[in-house]
Amino acid sequence: MEWQNAPESKPNPEHAPAVEHVSSAHERLNALRKRIGEHPELAEAITKLETALNILTVKTGGML
Repeated sequence: MEWQNAPESKPNPEHAPAVEHVSSAHERLNALRKRIGEHPELAEAITKLETALNILTVKTGGML
């Protein structure tokens, strides 16, 4: 059986603002963690943000 290459998926321009916001929030939380050290609530917020991003990636077929 011959495999055909799936067409390359391109990021949806409509998702760009959401991707930028999530990325920015993640960077700011990580910078805050470095500045103030480990904190349980901060670690939880970062984990929830990463989980939400993973869910969005799966639901959009990695097109974020």
